[in-house]
Amino acid sequence: MVTGAAGALARQVIAQLSGEANIVAVDFRRRVRIDDDTPSYRGDPNRRDFADLFRNHTIDAVIHLGRVETDELTPERRYNANVLGTQRLFALCSQYGVGQVVVMSTYFVYGASPYNPALLGEDAPLKASGLTMDLVDSVELENLAAVALWKHPEQHLTVLRPCNIAGPRVRNTLSLLMDRQVSPRLVGFSPMMQFIHVDDMARAVVAAYLQNQPGIYNVAPPQWMAYHDVLRECGCASLPVPSIPPAVPSVISRMLRWKAFPGYLINYLKYPVLIDGSHFERAFDFKYERSLDEVLAYYRQRKDATG
Repeated sequence: MVTGAAGALARQVIAQLSGEANIVAVDFRRRVRIDDDTPSYRGDPNRRDFADLFRNHTIDAVIHLGRVETDELTPERRYNANVLGTQRLFALCSQYGVGQVVVMSTYFVYGASPYNPALLGEDAPLKASGLTMDLVDSVELENLAAVALWKHPEQHLTVLRPCNIAGPRVRNTLSLLMDRQVSPRLVGFSPMMQFIHVDDMARAVVAAYLQNQPGIYNVAPPQWMAYHDVLRECGCASLPVPSIPPAVPSVISRMLRWKAFPGYLINYLKYPVLIDGSHFERAFDFKYERSLDEVLAYYRQRKDATG
């Protein structure tokens, strides 16, 4: 079972697993057309009928990519989807004897702080919920996964914490900023950032599934670039936004209807959150195929194509 099947990453994962596994595709937003041989459903883990998928199919593994992004839904609905929905999914996996679970998390759980070390390992504290309420559900999802790792070792749970995913059809907050002709940057700040191409992230998910090594792993190439350079390489003109007082960026964002500039992102545009992905690379003998230059060139070429 692959959840979040409507997303760009899930579609890539499903394509790469073609021939390796029989897929059941699920998304809570809509039913996704994959191909004639892949059953696809619109399903919400919080609904009673979601269990029918486990009764009607023999599910050996779940790849849970259905985490709702921070700029989607209301905080309450997002909490219900990310936390309560994941809790129910883990319970169903236990009830129906699912032997492997891969869960998509995010590097945002570490929190953006001026006191972060240069590279954050998997054992670094998850400070995001103490810095902004917008990321409480992301940290709670990780807490659920940590409990499941300890309580249900038979589920062989793997948690992936990627850096910023970017590339074709990716619609997260940073990719939306990179896709604009003009993007905001906070005056006096230009943190280092990491990006992974959606193709490489899909390969990482598939590697985690095929090799089945439980644990928590950062996923990030050993390349980074300052935010203002990222905008330049993406062909974006930068619009300086004052960062003092702290409420100003959010007010400007609402006035200009920048959906890609939510309040929680402000600290991530101030302070670097660089993660160490070497543990994943060693454990899965993983090599990245797309460079940072290729990731950024995609957005620049899109702008060139539209003039």
